Amino acid sequence: MNDHRPVHRDSAPEWYGRLRVRTTDLSPAHWLTERRPGYGDFGTVAGVAAPGFTAYARILHPASLDERPVRWSTVAAAHGTRVTPGTRWHEVIGMDLDYHNASVYGLPGVWDEHPWEGPTPPAVAEALVPLLARHTRTPERCWFGLWHGYGRWDFDGVPVFETPGRDEVLLAGTLADAVSPVRWDEFAELPDLWWPEDRAWCLGGDVDLVSTYIGGSPALIADLLAAPDLEVHPVAPGDPVG
Repeated sequence: MNDHRPVHRDSAPEWYGRLRVRTTDLSPAHWLTERRPGYGDFGTVAGVAAPGFTAYARILHPASLDERPVRWSTVAAAHGTRVTPGTRWHEVIGMDLDYHNASVYGLPGVWDEHPWEGPTPPAVAEALVPLLARHTRTPERCWFGLWHGYGRWDFDGVPVFETPGRDEVLLAGTLADAVSPVRWDEFAELPDLWWPEDRAWCLGGDVDLVSTYIGGSPALIADLLAAPDLEVHPVAPGDPVG
């Protein structure tokens, strides 16, 4: 006998924050689904963002102390480790890959919460929006992908487009509205994928990652690396993600 009750999920919304849920014509996402074998594979930088760009960057989701952001480099210095473009969080803190199962974690006065695991954290997204807007001609016409597997919403009847390892619901709106879902609902997830109509760049995140990846022009990546509110490293499209 199965005593488990079905998990209630709300009906798919027409609007996700200020982003419109697209239920017909997924053609704006076709360029993301048509990938050559071995190019933009699951688990790689270009698999999370998109293949075909000349430069890529990894944006680290900060850890925190008393709900204030803490850079990985600060944590690494305290633990006697170092952060490179490919470093994974568990390597920074000297724990194994299943660090979430540890009964004790943190370092007093340095950090007390692991980095945000999932799509781009709202504070990081807020810092990215004006920077990304400078590197597209179409900030008022942008597209977004939201993984249909987030448990709250029942997207089973909504058409999806496929990226490596994920099925995504297509959303439409302005770049400025990218963070609107959490302004309307603090428990909402931000979209995993963002790209403008002119495809000048593509931002990618994932439910299992503590980093966000962006493909774009060398000028965009240079601006990201120089952004004071972000912790960014240059990466290559075939690098593994973490």
